[in-house]
Amino acid sequence: MEPDLFRFDDHHGFERKKTNFFAWTIAILLLSGVTLAAWLGSFYVLGQPERPASYRLLQKLHKIDPPKRFALTAAPAGEFLNPKQLFARYQAMGPAELARKDAELTRNFIRNFQQVHGLITYVVGRFNVIGARELTPEDVFTSGAVALARAVDEPELLMEHVFTTADEHDAKLLKERLVMGMDVNFERSHDLSAVIHVERLADGRVQITAIPLLYGSYAVTRGTGTFSLEPPADLNLAAGWPLFKREMRRTAETHYDSYRSRLAPASSSLPIVGLPPAKTAPPSEDALVRVEPAVPLEEEPAPPPPRRPGRGKPALARAGKKEKALASSSPIVARHAQPAPPDAGLSPNEGTSLAAASPTGSPMVMRALPVTSSSPAVALTSTTGATWKTFAPGQAPAGRVLDTAGLRDVANNGTRGERIYLKGEFVVNFADANRAVLRPTRDESDQRSGGLGRNVRIIVDYPAGAPLPDPGATLNRDSGRPYEVTEVRRQSDGQLNVFVREIIKPQARAATADIAEPDQ
Repeated sequence: MEPDLFRFDDHHGFERKKTNFFAWTIAILLLSGVTLAAWLGSFYVLGQPERPASYRLLQKLHKIDPPKRFALTAAPAGEFLNPKQLFARYQAMGPAELARKDAELTRNFIRNFQQVHGLITYVVGRFNVIGARELTPEDVFTSGAVALARAVDEPELLMEHVFTTADEHDAKLLKERLVMGMDVNFERSHDLSAVIHVERLADGRVQITAIPLLYGSYAVTRGTGTFSLEPPADLNLAAGWPLFKREMRRTAETHYDSYRSRLAPASSSLPIVGLPPAKTAPPSEDALVRVEPAVPLEEEPAPPPPRRPGRGKPALARAGKKEKALASSSPIVARHAQPAPPDAGLSPNEGTSLAAASPTGSPMVMRALPVTSSSPAVALTSTTGATWKTFAPGQAPAGRVLDTAGLRDVANNGTRGERIYLKGEFVVNFADANRAVLRPTRDESDQRSGGLGRNVRIIVDYPAGAPLPDPGATLNRDSGRPYEVTEVRRQSDGQLNVFVREIIKPQARAATADIAEPDQ
């Protein structure tokens, strides 16, 4: 007889083949636990790439991209905060909130700002370099240089700014150029340095880490060197933040305090308005100038096609639509910056040529002219294409008209909310794109400058399409045709950088009378 035919009638046979449900339950629970752990672990790893272990795992799985370069017109949306605003924001946070914010800043950078909740924080303002060092494989960024700087307007805020390069030679050159005491200006119009780390020091100060998302080109004002930044190929998050550790920061600050005390021992005394300081710091022997491509100008639209007889208004309407379509699809043409001649009488920063976008889209970096210790460098960034309201001579809105001597009061006390105009006689030192650099003439600087002398540099912005004066020409601007003052900055060496803009409409007769013959 077949043994399995009546197997369920055999009590002992039924017990021998019974299923162990307890073992299966344990196995299923274990598998469910493994699945849940893998699911939660994936969220943990993907949701916190700023942790070193998560970052290494994502790199091995090829689930994370290296930091990329952003174009100025395609950068992530953000807010621009000055040093006072940055310090107020992060100082008010509690320890837990500050830790969450720090992790969020680093996470956004690692993700190339793809999953950002809110706005990116960009740094604007003026900082003074405390120290700099070359990056090593033991740092978060393995190649380049980093500069530790203190905010001029808010000394309680420290910033370490990262400059990443692909070439070791560029890293050494960059570190040498980040000299102690040099001012670094970040402007909203062309600087996109994002905050990627923040922490509060034991003494209550706030230290941030910033990196330029544009990774632009830089020129060396002493010599002819030019180099470009490159996005980092890899991050060593296990090295930890910040890049300037506590002992490094203390050493740099000690050297910086000694440097400041040697240059200006009387800087602790309160300045007297109207009188020059007892002793001013000498200018930096070296400086770094950012080479910014000019904003491209649209090609002028072609003249409308001739009207065909018998077509009437519909033909004109079709021609207008076609012209708009051609204008929208026409290539963008840029005006190239030309290097200034060596004998043009320019200061080093005024002679530094700007890069301009070529018709093919590749930037062209010009050579930087040599610099002397008597003229610190200032980057002149083109804002070609900007427009504002202009007026006929004598029709400008009411405001206070000053000569060169009156600039001291504006530098000390600001504009105080009123409209300020500048008149006088000036010599054109440099003109390019839509910006020109002027100096007071010898008579103006010697007789009416109130002791400022040649330590005044006027940077003039011209509206799009306005004619530029020739280098070496003399400009006479009276109260009927003044420049509008937008900002006055005083450097550590006493140099005044006066930013103005042209608000008077150009007229053929006035332009002829305004510009004299170049000095021989």
